[in-house]
Amino acid sequence: MGASYDQQLRMAQAAEAAGFDAFFRSDHFLTMGGDGLPGPTDSWVTLGAIARETERIRLGTLVTSSTFRLPGMLAVQVAQVDAMSGGRVELGLGTGWYDAEHTAYGVPFPPLGERFERLEEQFAILTGLWGTPVDETFSFDGRHYHLRDCPALPKPVQHPRPPLIVGGGGWKRTPRLAATYADEFNLPFSSVADTGTQFGRVRAACEDRGRDPGTLRLSAAQVVCCGTDEAEVERRAANIGRKPDELRTNGAAGTPDEVVARLQSFAGIGADTVYLQVLDLDDLEHIELLASDVLPRVA
Repeated sequence: MGASYDQQLRMAQAAEAAGFDAFFRSDHFLTMGGDGLPGPTDSWVTLGAIARETERIRLGTLVTSSTFRLPGMLAVQVAQVDAMSGGRVELGLGTGWYDAEHTAYGVPFPPLGERFERLEEQFAILTGLWGTPVDETFSFDGRHYHLRDCPALPKPVQHPRPPLIVGGGGWKRTPRLAATYADEFNLPFSSVADTGTQFGRVRAACEDRGRDPGTLRLSAAQVVCCGTDEAEVERRAANIGRKPDELRTNGAAGTPDEVVARLQSFAGIGADTVYLQVLDLDDLEHIELLASDVLPRVA
């Protein structure tokens, strides 16, 4: 989206110092608004570097696009960053959806049905590679990917593997993928009611597969815009090109009391975690306010 590595590093370090659990980033190569300067950064290159400059905070993607990376190479990248971080990596993986960035950078963008097929094969390959015992090899013959006698190295630090996150609002395939492969299901930028409905579909998919729904973490993601008073809320909203009333409707916005109430409403439908999307990465005072006036009431 245009943020530099230095901006992301400062934000990750500020979040760690403030007591937040994790720093996650998206996986995009084209802006969806503004000039996009200074240009995109690769998610796993960035997270590997941040891993060496932080100590506690968990690191991940929400979500990596399966169109950008071959699954065998992605398994190597994620395992390596897991080692570089001392076992703090989580992988969100999805089909990809932003066709313009694929066109801009010459990345193939198959139809949605094929992207779902490829995504499911990628999950099977990732879990297969990471689950293969040392000194054994892994082979896979799918419709889209073929691996033969892969050494399945390196292994992640986390055992049996880094947590996998599936996200999205699809009614059938997405809940099934989450129930089959995920440690966490995430629904981003949706209302409390819609999120609760999707959580219900995911729980039902777990039951259909004989999985205890309680073994799958549930999470939401909301744009955050918090201020000590209305003037500060308006200033922060203006800095990201949004209106306070719209953000209150579609995000976690307003005074700390309002943000806490919004987060508690997601907890009420079963969310274990809420990701707060910070759109102004230079506003570290925003992080300090959230840490002092919101985090202690919802952690």
